[in-house]
Amino acid sequence: MTRKPEPTKPRVRRAAPASSRTARKGRPQRSPGAGEAAPYHHGALREALLEAAERVLERDGLAGLTLRAVAREAGVSHAAPTHHFGDLTGLLSELAAIGYQRFNAAMSAAVAAASSPAEKGLASARAYVAYAQANPGMYGLMFRAERLDHQRPSLREASEASFARLAGAIAANRQEQIKEAALSLDQAAAIARAWSLVHGYTMLLLDDRLGDILRRSPPGTTVEILLEAMLKANAGKPPQQSG
Repeated sequence: MTRKPEPTKPRVRRAAPASSRTARKGRPQRSPGAGEAAPYHHGALREALLEAAERVLERDGLAGLTLRAVAREAGVSHAAPTHHFGDLTGLLSELAAIGYQRFNAAMSAAVAAASSPAEKGLASARAYVAYAQANPGMYGLMFRAERLDHQRPSLREASEASFARLAGAIAANRQEQIKEAALSLDQAAAIARAWSLVHGYTMLLLDDRLGDILRRSPPGTTVEILLEAMLKANAGKPPQQSG
């Protein structure tokens, strides 16, 4: 008698864990560990690189800001920054443009909250110094002309907007029209004087060179009080003529 073969049991495929299915569909998601940048969304690599560059700049200074350092900070290949910015000058220029945009926004917000031209000038100066204190690396980069390409549209537009804001503040204080492309000598001197005062004060502050003056000043004198006193002392005073 011929024995019939026993029917084979169908093989049941066990479903893979959800994490494995996700891994097969695309790149596995993992939480960034300590010191790692958060993963960027597809298509946002350029922004991720600029954010990484800013972190490197504020942490390691301009000397430590290299294309390799930025790629390492962003967790991408060394070729990625070159692909998006061309070279280090391109990256620095785009980062400086972001700095100017934020800087201009801080100035505009401060001025909008003031009323008279004098109050607007003081508010703008305070915002100027506050921005530099909060972002010393970015502020320093914005004024390193030898490291930047001012022909890049983003940087040129942002820096010109910054100059236009300064010229507009001087025009309001002097109650006159100022054509940015054709300044009179007196107007140019007024703009340069105002910028030199605040920028010079800011650099002394960032270099920790105001401590001795503050120690010799009346009790309770702060950086802000000293700045306001300096600006008020200079307001409305034309340059002294010799002889």
